[in-house]
Amino acid sequence: MSVQVWIAIVVGLAAVIDDLARRHIANWIPIAALAGGFGWQIGKSGWPGVLTALAGTVVGFAVFLIFYLLGGMGGGDVKLMAGFGALLGAGRLLEAALWTAGVGGIMAVAVLGWKALRRQIGKWTGRALPDGVDPAALSLEEREREASIPYAPAIALGVWLSLVPKG
Repeated sequence: MSVQVWIAIVVGLAAVIDDLARRHIANWIPIAALAGGFGWQIGKSGWPGVLTALAGTVVGFAVFLIFYLLGGMGGGDVKLMAGFGALLGAGRLLEAALWTAGVGGIMAVAVLGWKALRRQIGKWTGRALPDGVDPAALSLEEREREASIPYAPAIALGVWLSLVPKG
């Protein structure tokens, strides 16, 4: 495996773990992707690699910016994709974004199905949630956490799938 793949694996795992645990991606994770991406691109192509990494960063940032502005995605997800853009370059980043969208769609359907199942189990057992917690008793932050879907797993898997050799 190349250094590029290892960077993607390590950064992706860190983002997934952080996002699942805290529903937040620490700033050091996209910065690590950005630094690793610029280092990889420069090591591979010399100074022209700076332009490749820069273009990938801009495209990675722009591709999810609209979703952030509409309130459907967190800033950490946008920064993570920008960091991965530096690592992948603009062309492969667009492929990763398509993979990410597909994986994210599948995840969203799975999460909605899981939540519907939990609600149904709650109705069967006479509880609001299977764990006995009444949603009305949750704080605003806890309700937002319950309603949100962590997107770092979809981003990481999309990036990893874009790095799989074709053919």
